Amino acid sequence: MVSERNQSKHVCVIGAGPSGLVAARELRKEGHSVVVIEQNHDIGGQWLYEPKVEGEEALGKSTFLKVHSSIYDSLRLFSPREIMGFSDFPFVVKKGRDMRRFPGHRELLLYLQDFCEWFGLREMIRFKTRVEYVGMLDSDQVGRDLKWVVKSRDMESEKVVEEVFDAVVVATGHYSKPRLPSIKGMDVWKRKQMHSHIYRDPEPFRKEVVVVVGNSLSGQDISMELVDVAKEIHLSAKSLEISEGLAKVISKHDSLHLHLEIESLHEDGRVVFVDGSWVMADTIIYCTGYSYAFPFLDTKGIVGVDDDRVGPLYEHTFPPSLAPSLSFVGIPRKLIGFPFFESQAIWIAQLLSGKRTLPSFHDMMQSIKDFYHSREIAGVPKHNTHDLANFEYCDKYGDNVGFPHLEEWRKELCISAIVKAEVDLEGYRDAWDDVELLQVALQSPHFTQFPRSP
Repeated sequence: MVSERNQSKHVCVIGAGPSGLVAARELRKEGHSVVVIEQNHDIGGQWLYEPKVEGEEALGKSTFLKVHSSIYDSLRLFSPREIMGFSDFPFVVKKGRDMRRFPGHRELLLYLQDFCEWFGLREMIRFKTRVEYVGMLDSDQVGRDLKWVVKSRDMESEKVVEEVFDAVVVATGHYSKPRLPSIKGMDVWKRKQMHSHIYRDPEPFRKEVVVVVGNSLSGQDISMELVDVAKEIHLSAKSLEISEGLAKVISKHDSLHLHLEIESLHEDGRVVFVDGSWVMADTIIYCTGYSYAFPFLDTKGIVGVDDDRVGPLYEHTFPPSLAPSLSFVGIPRKLIGFPFFESQAIWIAQLLSGKRTLPSFHDMMQSIKDFYHSREIAGVPKHNTHDLANFEYCDKYGDNVGFPHLEEWRKELCISAIVKAEVDLEGYRDAWDDVELLQVALQSPHFTQFPRSP
């Protein structure tokens, strides 16, 4: 529903990564006053590479992690750059920078810095400041006029500031808090165990026998990088049915072996797999993904994280009884992120100004219940609740604010990259044959429009 009301709210955005930046832009565009709180020294969130991980707990079990970024030094984008830009700010090639279609992580950070400068977002951001507490000012006052207490700590002076905001937007990302498997003997295995959260380069594993747990994108990437330095790499997967691309890599390298899941770990260094085979390993790297974590957030139990299901959230964004004063940007996974974050930000901004309204509490809760039921029927585990992988959902979501549907070329380029990676895991980023589709993309309004001024 659309209304002519226009209310300016004082809004706190937590995090200055891609979702936090676009949220700040859209909130300000809608007339709100915005404070972005960022614990790091610069913008970028996950894309702000941090090489120094010595102080981080190896398995990432700390409540507040010292290192936010989980990016390793050699990481290149898994998707072509053309599909990743915000709707009015394309991720274009620039001379003197990484001009590859699948560039390294620094190129995306530079894009975000360009976005931040073009739209003048930096003035809203408090850097080196960590949010330690977010709670309702009056927990009895649940409803539209709810206000939020935010306590933040200056990381240098240690000064704690307490402020009151009309609304809070949580944009802290979901690739920082390690998700660990439960394996018998993990607590007694004496050798090195670490999560890929703190993996940066292969050199520390020279001549070691390394077990990599998980054959997702990072597990595959890290395993391929280790073949040049490690003595042996043993990749542990849930199934021996793997992609053609990964099978080619394994057949090419004598030091790379595929196993089923680990059954147990033993004090003497043995790693025993479920089929009874075993190896003596020096290091185990858990490439087992990440969990949602909001250690600063106190909603009196209204919003929780249950086996990586954040909820209840209407459309993965709004807790029904606290909306729109509390919202989340960037929760969904397995979609073309930047345009989706942008549509989330626009909806949040317009709801806060009164331009639009949400369905009733009952209708939102019923929608959530129906969604959970549909996932259960489809056999989707609870921890994959927010893995959407659905272009139609993104378009339907954008309809809430009239956000343009994903262009066909954007969808096709996304699918093309996934299909090519399945067949040519090592070379798909550099061996592309979609020139005609690329030309369609580059001649589209997304690229031919000059970015509008802020």
